[in-house]
Amino acid sequence: MKKFIIHIILFALLPALTTLGQIDPDKELTTGSKRAERKYREGVQAYRQLKYKQAEESLKHAIAFDHEFVEAYLLLGDLYLDTDQQQQAIKAYRKAIEVNPDFYIPAFKILGELELQQGQYKQALDRFKRFLDYEHISRREEKLVNKSIEQCRFALHQIENPVPFDPVNMGDSINSKDDEYVNAITADEEMFIFTVRTKPKTADFPGYQSKQEDFYISHRVDGKWSAATEIGYPINTPGNEGALCLSPDGQMLFITACNRPNGFGSCDIYYSRREGDSWSTPVNLGSKVNSSHWDSQPSISSDGRTLYFASTRSGGYGSSDIWKTTYTRESAWTKPENLGPNINTKDEEMAPFIHPDDQTLYYSSKGWMGMGDADLFYTRRDTAGKWQKPANLGFPINTHSAEINIVVNAVGNKAYLSSHKLGAKGNFDIYRFKLYDEAQPNRVTYLKGKVFDKKTGEPLEAHFELLDLSSGKTRVESYSDPKTGEFLVCLPVDQNYALNVSKEGYLFYSDHFALKESRTEKPYKKDIALQPIEEGATTVLNNIFFDLDEFKLKPQSKIELNKVVRFMKKNNRLHVRIAGHTDSIGSQAYNRELSMKRAQAVFNYLKDQSISKERLSYKGYGESRPIATNSTEAGRARNRRTEFVIIKDE
Repeated sequence: MKKFIIHIILFALLPALTTLGQIDPDKELTTGSKRAERKYREGVQAYRQLKYKQAEESLKHAIAFDHEFVEAYLLLGDLYLDTDQQQQAIKAYRKAIEVNPDFYIPAFKILGELELQQGQYKQALDRFKRFLDYEHISRREEKLVNKSIEQCRFALHQIENPVPFDPVNMGDSINSKDDEYVNAITADEEMFIFTVRTKPKTADFPGYQSKQEDFYISHRVDGKWSAATEIGYPINTPGNEGALCLSPDGQMLFITACNRPNGFGSCDIYYSRREGDSWSTPVNLGSKVNSSHWDSQPSISSDGRTLYFASTRSGGYGSSDIWKTTYTRESAWTKPENLGPNINTKDEEMAPFIHPDDQTLYYSSKGWMGMGDADLFYTRRDTAGKWQKPANLGFPINTHSAEINIVVNAVGNKAYLSSHKLGAKGNFDIYRFKLYDEAQPNRVTYLKGKVFDKKTGEPLEAHFELLDLSSGKTRVESYSDPKTGEFLVCLPVDQNYALNVSKEGYLFYSDHFALKESRTEKPYKKDIALQPIEEGATTVLNNIFFDLDEFKLKPQSKIELNKVVRFMKKNNRLHVRIAGHTDSIGSQAYNRELSMKRAQAVFNYLKDQSISKERLSYKGYGESRPIATNSTEAGRARNRRTEFVIIKDE
């Protein structure tokens, strides 16, 4: 659940609350009016009893009797702060300083903080400078005020150097009279999930609020967003749900739920799997991930194995930090690890969003230098995989108000945020905007389609594995939907990849994507037919590589070959033939010989990995069995292939 900041004015509020204590109401007052003094003392008594309306009326009467009654202005400023009326508080403190600037020196600091929080940076800068002009300022106060001065100067510089920002309201399909907060969008930008927060109902006690938060979902149909509907049970419950993240493939939800019977702290993180049009019952991530404190705002990496989140647990750098946990091969989440001082500060860090490129992290912070209460930042990994110090997203994306979260699409050129300052239909609405170049992540595209049984056409739940061909490391793992067979796999446009699709009882499917030198983010759409394991079933080993006119296996081929080895060991009754094929360039005899030697190279590798040679055979067919035209390079590339053929299933 989003940690909505309920202490936005806390720093200003604390010194303000001491005004009444430092200005003794029982000593002689600055007014000469008995009626003003009587109304002031009535106001003091009502204020101490938290009867704010009565106190306000009494203080206004006191000021009406004496327009230069400085104590009345100061206490009225305190009252407006207590009741979250910042603009009225600013007016009251300004009047107090105008009447007698030397009467209560801390008023300059209080007023400066208020003006800073309202984005009145030039005025705030003047107040802080005046405050430091006085003697007997403590070193602690001087340090805090100098930081506020630095923030004012930073904000003024940002305003003088704005970043491109042209927000567009998402419209009536998404936004309403209630509050909407952006959560997630799938890599193909066809499903949008967000939180709706009903307007608070104010009770008798000032500041008390009750609210209801639920998830809503919208789909893009013919280029337009459908009317949002509740995501439904079991994700939404009578309690509050918020701060959701969606895996890039759209198959996994991670949500925050608070005060549940199976929770470990005030708020915990849960996960759910998509099953066609519904979701499974959310499961708590467990005590290793969730603590006895507040754990919230999850964001999952594109490989589905690293979960970033915010937490107030002990062992961090501030009141809330960004942490991460990793899903291991043993089906367990690791003990959370703090992202460190390049990300976290002694103040609050919130709402992490890891982009599908897995190299760029966006989040909100109150600790790094910003425009106001909380700003949005982005950071990238260096070549050693370490997070760099964050960069402020800039004005006018960031303002004096609290900017809490941002979501960036897979392509990286568009972002979504929630705001109440941009002409919203309600209080908070969701907006989209073009993200300027410097803040964009690395390019990411995607592969989308369906998996089905080649013989029956029935949809299949299959395992997807995307591997970096240069390192052999898994970059993405996913599953197709068990009911529809649909899948969506993110492809970061920075490397060349091997894709393997597998399911028990079927031949695996392989493909490769040469994206390292690509200059396009055009998505790939492909339906994948898996063949049941039976005699005559054939699959192309698309990640077996040879140099031109060579038959020595290239190192990248080991990724696919090791997959074949594991398949053969798991299905230890199968007998297979490795079939080599070429295009039509060159003589038939040459091509037949080349294809034979390439098939033999694969045969030898499998035999060297303890696959019995009695289960293996190989043959070269040269150009005699084309599967595409030889008149184009694309067709010839398809014809140059290595096939895996089942010849017997004992």
